[in-house]
Amino acid sequence: MRITFTVLIALLLLGCETKKEDKIGSFPTQFENSGGTETATYDQVIDFYIHLAKEFPEINFQTIGETDSGYPLHIVTFNPDGDFNFKKLGVAKTIILINNGIHPGESDGIDATMMLIRDLATGKLDTPKNTVLVSIPIYNIGGALNRNSGTRANQNGPISYGFRGNAKNYDLNRDFIKADSKNARTFAEIFHLVNPDIFIDNHVSNGADYQYTLTHLFTQHNKLGGDLGTYLHDEMMPDLVNSLAENKWDITPYVNVFNTPPEHGFSQFMDYPRYSTGYTTLWNTLGLMVETHMLKPYEQRVNATYELMKQMIGIAESDGEKIKALRKAALTNHAEWTHYPTQWAIDTTRQSMLDFKGYEADTLISEVTGFPRLKYDHDKPFVKKVAYRNYMVASDSVRIPKAYIVKKEYREVIERMTLNKIYLETLKIDTLLEVGSYNIASYRTVPNAYEGHYPHFQTKVAESAQKVRFAEGDYLIPTDQAGIRYILETLEPATNDSFFNWNFFDAILQRKEGFSPYVFEDEALKILNENSILKDSFMMKKSRDPIFANDWYAQLDWLYTQSDHYEKAYLQYPVYRVFSADMVDKD
Repeated sequence: MRITFTVLIALLLLGCETKKEDKIGSFPTQFENSGGTETATYDQVIDFYIHLAKEFPEINFQTIGETDSGYPLHIVTFNPDGDFNFKKLGVAKTIILINNGIHPGESDGIDATMMLIRDLATGKLDTPKNTVLVSIPIYNIGGALNRNSGTRANQNGPISYGFRGNAKNYDLNRDFIKADSKNARTFAEIFHLVNPDIFIDNHVSNGADYQYTLTHLFTQHNKLGGDLGTYLHDEMMPDLVNSLAENKWDITPYVNVFNTPPEHGFSQFMDYPRYSTGYTTLWNTLGLMVETHMLKPYEQRVNATYELMKQMIGIAESDGEKIKALRKAALTNHAEWTHYPTQWAIDTTRQSMLDFKGYEADTLISEVTGFPRLKYDHDKPFVKKVAYRNYMVASDSVRIPKAYIVKKEYREVIERMTLNKIYLETLKIDTLLEVGSYNIASYRTVPNAYEGHYPHFQTKVAESAQKVRFAEGDYLIPTDQAGIRYILETLEPATNDSFFNWNFFDAILQRKEGFSPYVFEDEALKILNENSILKDSFMMKKSRDPIFANDWYAQLDWLYTQSDHYEKAYLQYPVYRVFSADMVDKD
């Protein structure tokens, strides 16, 4: 029998294609082998990707940076072109970065991403032409190695899983700004290397009961702002919802309630920069947390996560050019800003209405405590109109300076600036400058430890213009740069996740000098006799404040604080604001 050359080539190509598809069965995951009841261990995940990378040139598996566990972080990249130079990729293609296992007990994304990358490589899924997929297989390695079957008390599978805290017991999804962990510092390295257009962080939810397997937590669109925020809210989010519905997967916004039925309405979660999507948004990356529902079977949750990521690839393929153009424009949007929001509040004038698929809830008397308890009835599903408060407004703001000056002694601050590719320069000589100066007027502090800190909140400052002498080596940080949001969010004390609120400057909150009352009595009398205006103020305060009038020490202390003896470093924020363009432009 004679076979023409054309037919022979066709048969060979068909054989190659069939062989590639057959490889799907050569790379089963532990999730699939277990019938959807188990999640892969850390070693199984790493071995899986090593073998994939050896077999498929479209996949690259590399080690980047350290974690608190002593094990390195990895990224796995799928690019059908086989090019893994991110400087080139960021220009030519849309990049999606997927983070898995930040809470290793929430392992859905770990297993879903393994199958997704394998199916892209083997051709089971259509190969994206203009999208590159990058994944951190397991971010919280220490937590993944601390495997157990009990700590996820409210979760329906898998059989065993990792622990929420990392090797040093940090919740890594509260660590992106303060960066106490090696994990967070390596994430910053990965993030700035990859520079993703879209970021997905896979989670499992706690909270209410409802019919959905999938919920989404997009970054807050008003805080993202501008055309990028509008695109996120008006196009990307509806497109994802609709594409999932077409594939028979319902999704709703993250149900932000605790021990309260969601039909009463709920608000969008505000992802401040301590969280992954709040952090990535500072560089105009479109962020999304996937929150599958804890009570749904594990197999169902993993498959839902897989489908969501698949549909997001489709959005990246269709909207990639638009997304990249919006991100590029956002790099210079700050040129028009005069003020930056430091606090946010729910916009009570606007809300969305959801056709929410829930379950009827009742309040029963607990057989355990004897007190009222919440109980959902799965035999009574409903679809109701539910108010979703997903619009925010700035409740306070600050005038944006041309630059900040940070004293060189605050190395932890400078290290984090450098880690996040913030441009800064050092003063060449000792210099006297007129700058904006903050005094910490008031603040509150949480009573219990939170992620290795006792954070402050409700911070208020008093600003004044002062002439301050700066030393050679102090750091000048211009705000006219790509990382402007990061600079403002960390250095403005009143922002939710400022370095001040995370205790980086707590030494200024304690007085270092004082007075002995019996010695200062004579000095206080001298101060009053030499300053009639101060004496009048003192007498008036005594007459109007009975508590003060009956506290001899408070009276002496008040006079001490008004005197030259009072230390200038107390409550003086050691970061200063520069408004002179001439100062910033100097070499």
